[in-house]
Amino acid sequence: MDTTTNVTTPEVRRTRLPGGVYLLSFCLFAMGSAEFLLAGVLPQVAADLGVTLSSAGMLITAFALGVVLGGPPFAVLSLRWPRRTALVATQAVFAVSVAAGLLGDYPVLLVSRFVSGLAYAGFFAVAAVTAVSLVPPERTARASGVVVSGLSVAMVVGGPFGTLLGQVTQWRGGFWAVVLLTLAGLAGCVLALPATTTETVRPSVRRELATMRKPRLWNIFGITILTTAAYMITFNYLAALLTEVTALDEVWIPAVLSLFGIGAFAGLSVGGRISDRRPHLALLTGALGIAALSVLLAVAMARIWVVLPIVFLLGAAAFVLNPAQYGRVFALAAQAPTLAGATTVSAFQLGISLTPMLAAVFLDRGAALTAVCVVGAVLALAAVPLILFDRAGVSSRPAASRDSGSPRPA
Repeated sequence: MDTTTNVTTPEVRRTRLPGGVYLLSFCLFAMGSAEFLLAGVLPQVAADLGVTLSSAGMLITAFALGVVLGGPPFAVLSLRWPRRTALVATQAVFAVSVAAGLLGDYPVLLVSRFVSGLAYAGFFAVAAVTAVSLVPPERTARASGVVVSGLSVAMVVGGPFGTLLGQVTQWRGGFWAVVLLTLAGLAGCVLALPATTTETVRPSVRRELATMRKPRLWNIFGITILTTAAYMITFNYLAALLTEVTALDEVWIPAVLSLFGIGAFAGLSVGGRISDRRPHLALLTGALGIAALSVLLAVAMARIWVVLPIVFLLGAAAFVLNPAQYGRVFALAAQAPTLAGATTVSAFQLGISLTPMLAAVFLDRGAALTAVCVVGAVLALAAVPLILFDRAGVSSRPAASRDSGSPRPA
């Protein structure tokens, strides 16, 4: 009996991720909720601050720009910091900037949204690299998937609950909750994460910048931008589609939107488990799934009982990609992952930010609202050649030197 116990205990430990990975996921949930809840209280924000709805919408844009522009520079500036220090600093800046925005007028809130976007991008980038450093090479994609799952929880729980809280507290209540949760995550990082990481290679700005010159790395960024825009263009207009095409009562719309988030959580779970060994299977499944489901949604949008499972599956297909995308980035940038990880975060946000402009190209010319689903399908299909190109590059290399889903080369 003793022998059996001694053999199985290490195996059990290998199947579990460290608690620090789940802590980072919670932190990302807390901060990510600020991104998703603003859209739900935008009319109240506009009325309270005395600005137009379009001006209030600039608060969303300011946060997005902060994320797109903030991650890579912060990655370079903080490269020699202990990762726990970087994580704590970004959470502190985020919490302070959100609180400052809530206490000020519209210009202050606009600036604070940009600053909080910068801090959010910096945290996201360092958190992904930290999670990878806490697990063995064969678990990196799964660890990345768990961290990113904080965003799907923010989408399912944080955004809707924060919006509800904001509606009964003159919109600010949800954001104060974000501040408190962020501070709780900050305290958790101080108490639970190691002060330093055991890295075999000393961080180097020169090496990080040299890594960014790899064409195959930018190919992965291209996949990230295209696939993110592919599913977010449908998600961003899903409420309008449900109202105008499906004729669904508004009271049920949050529940349908939550189905997407639940599907996203399921997709991350599946993607995290298969991406370490077969990243391109996850990438192709996700991209082709988004394309097929987007077309089905455009055709069947008027039938609610068809729409419900499609929305769930679209969330699953969308987020099955994420662990594989991070796995490939860390495989290609194994010796210099910080700047590459930050650029991945910027690529995600850039894909999200492009969706209003892409939709406007067709909707402003009189296209039906369901055209956004077709655009999403086209974007997803456009990512397929890039995925095949990356797969061909891996399979053409000698077995001993191929890039796998792991960030540490064999």
